[in-house]
Amino acid sequence: MSLRKNDLKQALTGISGILVTPFDRDDELAPGLQAPIVDRAIEAGVQILVANGNTGEFYALTSDEAETMVHASARHIDGRVPLIAGVGRGIRDACRLAKASAEAGADALMIHQPPDPFVAPRGVVEYVRRVSDASGGLPLVIYLRNDAIGVKGIADLCAVDGVVGVKWATPNPLKLAEAMAACDPDIVWVGGLAEVWAPPLYAVGARGFTSGLINVWPERSVAIHAALEGGDYAEARRLIAGMRAFEDIRAQEMNGTNVTGVKAALRLLGHDCGRTRPPSAWPLTDTQSKMLAEFVEANGLKRLGSSGAR
Repeated sequence: MSLRKNDLKQALTGISGILVTPFDRDDELAPGLQAPIVDRAIEAGVQILVANGNTGEFYALTSDEAETMVHASARHIDGRVPLIAGVGRGIRDACRLAKASAEAGADALMIHQPPDPFVAPRGVVEYVRRVSDASGGLPLVIYLRNDAIGVKGIADLCAVDGVVGVKWATPNPLKLAEAMAACDPDIVWVGGLAEVWAPPLYAVGARGFTSGLINVWPERSVAIHAALEGGDYAEARRLIAGMRAFEDIRAQEMNGTNVTGVKAALRLLGHDCGRTRPPSAWPLTDTQSKMLAEFVEANGLKRLGSSGAR
């Protein structure tokens, strides 16, 4: 294992930056375009990078494409920070990608919550166990977008050998507090709803947060994290207010502009990573585009490759 478990847990209390998947004009993978995004994020101080997350359009990729991207991300990161690899979909696809991610050098797996319409809590436990076995025992981060499996179901998942963290992506801080109390206190609970939700999740015990903003403005993400770690909620709120317009754009159309906003911003910053794939929305509407351009200009965001604003 390339990273000690305690070091990984410490890194999880930082920012987990969810990397975009670049495409070319023919809608084919263009992995090389991810390299400068990785470099800038690491230089800004982002502690962990994630391949094949939702900002990476995981569900729009084929299994072959997801394998290509985890290998590409590993090359770009080159051991400078931990790499977490997203896996999911059908159990055989998930196990195949878990094995490929281990071979690529991933330090841990993030297991997407199965979107199958017929999901039993105990079936998800078996799913996680099989993925773990396929990876050869990589540390696991459970990704929860729906807490309807209940506290017992969450506790059962967290009891699977190898689970070191939970990405909590439901807007329910009280349920988070209840789940934390029911599980091993060594597990790291990461705020999975990006910067805007980080303060209320921190308030009940979460540490660190996920971010798609790091593709565009990693310096602001790092500043928000530093404020929260220092207990300066007023400063965190001020910094979040300055990037809130970006997250508001991404949350529109049932979150269907989530990645669209990131890729449109990258294009404005001179680094075209292609369009998003349906069912994501593309392009932004005229109104959304105007909001994004005003956000970029108001904050003095720099073209990729130059030092960023805070």
